[in-house]
Amino acid sequence: MSSGLTDPFVRPPAKPRPPAQLRGRAGAQSEPAIQARGLTKRYGQVLALDALDLTVQAGEVYGFLGPNGAGKTTTIRLLLGLHRPTSGSSTLFGVDSWRQPVRAHRRVAYVAGESSLWPSLTGAETLEFLGRMHGEVDRAHREELVRRFDLDTRKRIRALSKGNRQKVQLVAALATRADLLLLDEPTAGLDPLMEIAFREAVTEARGRGQSVFLSSHILSEVEAVCDRIGILRAGRLIDEGSLSDMRHLGAHTVEATFEGEPPAIQPLPGVSSVRVGSNALRFEVDGPVGPLIAALGEHQLVSLSSRAPSLEEIFLHHYAPDGGAPGERDSGGV
Repeated sequence: MSSGLTDPFVRPPAKPRPPAQLRGRAGAQSEPAIQARGLTKRYGQVLALDALDLTVQAGEVYGFLGPNGAGKTTTIRLLLGLHRPTSGSSTLFGVDSWRQPVRAHRRVAYVAGESSLWPSLTGAETLEFLGRMHGEVDRAHREELVRRFDLDTRKRIRALSKGNRQKVQLVAALATRADLLLLDEPTAGLDPLMEIAFREAVTEARGRGQSVFLSSHILSEVEAVCDRIGILRAGRLIDEGSLSDMRHLGAHTVEATFEGEPPAIQPLPGVSSVRVGSNALRFEVDGPVGPLIAALGEHQLVSLSSRAPSLEEIFLHHYAPDGGAPGERDSGGV
C-alpha cells in the first residue's frame, strides 16, 4: 500500500537534520528524563494530583497505572506545561516544564489519549505538519512506521476511525525519535495486531536509549514493555518499582495434582486452599512456600506448579474492596 507521503503538500527540508539520538547533544544523559517534586494540582475543590514525587531516568520505560480519573492525564498535562501546578514542580531533562515549556518540548514527543487532529488534512499532510512543528523527523523511519502500522495516509482525518487517528499520532511521535516519549493511553482504539506493533516500537525506542512514559490502564501492555511501574490512586502515587520488586504484594499460586482424591492438608500460616477438579488443589500462599511444599511432599503428586502474582493481581491489591477505586471519581480524563 502506498503511504501517500508523496502528496504535493509534502516538501522535505533542503538539509534534513539527523535524528535526535545521532546529534550527540552535551549532557543528554546528565539529568533524569522526568523529575517531579511535590507536584500538586487542584481544579476547584477537586484534588486531581496530590504531592507527586516521581523520577524517570533517561533510557527508562516507565508505566503509569491507574483507572480513569486517577490523575494520569493531569500528570502528563503538568509535565508538558499545559496546566499550571497548584504547587510543586516538574522538569524534563532538567528544564522546568512550566517556566520553560518551549525548551522542554524540544526533546519530547507526545501522544494524547484523545486525538484532536485537523479533519480536512490527509494523514500525510498531518504527519508532515506535526513533523515540521517538532523540527526533528527521521523520514525513513516514518515511512517504515507507516507500513508497520498499516496506515493509509491518503485518507483525510475526518474519514479515519479512532484507531487510525491514533496511528497517525503514534507514527508522528515515534518518527521524531525524541529523547522522551510521553504516551497517554496510546493504544486506545488499536486492534491486537497493532498493539503488538506498538510494543515492538517501544522496545526499539528503549534500545536506542529513548525514555518512555507510558500512561495506561491496560495491565498486559505495561507488563510487556516497562522497566518500572507506578500505581496512581486518587491522585497519589501509592506504589512504585520494577515488576519483580512489586511481586511481594500478591500471594504466590501453587497448584497440586494428585493421583487420586486430594488429601486433607493441615492448615498452615498464610496459606489458603480451594479444590479444583476431582484430584487437584489450588493454594494461595502469602509468605514462604517452603512449608507448603514440605507438606505436599508427604503425598503422591502427579504435578506441581507455582507462579508469581501477575501485574493484574498486584494492581487489584491496591484497588481492593476495602478501598474501592476512589480514583474513578469522574470520567473526564483527570
